[in-house]
Amino acid sequence: MTLKPLLRLSLLLLTGMLFGAPSHAQNAATAPSPAASCPAVLNHTLARLQDEAPQNLCRYAGNVILVVNTASYCGYTNQYEGLEKLYARYGAQGFVVLGFTSNDFRQEPDGNSKIADFCTNTYGVKFPMFAKSSVTGTQANAFYQSLFHVGAQQPKWNFHKILLDRRGNVVGSYPSKVTPDDPALIAAIEKALAKN
Repeated sequence: MTLKPLLRLSLLLLTGMLFGAPSHAQNAATAPSPAASCPAVLNHTLARLQDEAPQNLCRYAGNVILVVNTASYCGYTNQYEGLEKLYARYGAQGFVVLGFTSNDFRQEPDGNSKIADFCTNTYGVKFPMFAKSSVTGTQANAFYQSLFHVGAQQPKWNFHKILLDRRGNVVGSYPSKVTPDDPALIAAIEKALAKN
């Protein structure tokens, strides 16, 4: 390679680094894998809890997903700890917990910023959390409406859990009293993770 093409290539690379052009490595890390096309049930954009920035749920396509409606002032609020442990234990295998804060049961009166601080500071929550919205009835957010349409049970209380397989199919719905360390829930998660 002569000096001019080499200089031109170096300039292109440097320009990309200076002005934030994404590298191939960055694209691979943030985009869903081509094999994991987005199921219709996940094709929704909702606001994240911590900054209310829009996030498309397709980014979780190909994962086993545990969907949980949460609240800060509930007898089941300590389940945050167990949910975070599940996420830490199985995350590397393609498992994610998605938390949806809701005041449907009158136990989440605070705003998104205060809820985010509570989750992080009290329970060390690192799994993705979404801004406060409804998760029941006709007022439920679009994602929950999609879940009901494909057979998920509607939450009757906070910390109701819905397990989805890697293709976005509902594996099961679990009432609030089913804790994150419940052997039946863990067995269902491990079974879903074992399937491609």
